[in-house]
Amino acid sequence: MKRLLIALAALACIAAASDPSERLADPAQEARARALFKEVRCLICQNEAIDDSTADFAKDVRLVIREQIAAGRSDVQVKDFLTDRYGEYVLFRPSLSGANLALWTAPFLVLLIGGVLLMMRLRNRATPEALSPEEEAALARLTRTDDA
Repeated sequence: MKRLLIALAALACIAAASDPSERLADPAQEARARALFKEVRCLICQNEAIDDSTADFAKDVRLVIREQIAAGRSDVQVKDFLTDRYGEYVLFRPSLSGANLALWTAPFLVLLIGGVLLMMRLRNRATPEALSPEEEAALARLTRTDDA
């Protein structure tokens, strides 16, 4: 019984993610569209591709991608259209840019700078000086135990 429910749920998910009326007539274009669906993030579901999502947003974006492909646009042009409209977050693999590079390297730079500062501080610590004879005599008086 449990297996039957799981199979029905999986079938419902597949059916919801790919409505036959939405599909492109050309199988090559549909294959391109399906490949792009896996690279585009559903902004409602956050970490789910629009290919797997049942959200209305994902359905709308699937339609937009199919329309773009049917209009003869390349994959790069479709991705550019989506990032212009929704930002780089819509792509699972955003393009390499200065802002993205800064975001990825900033934590490592902070760790590196912190490590250098810590090493400099540890290296420049002053070594304690020897006690003068007067200080040694005062210390001896303070630590002396009277047995009387």
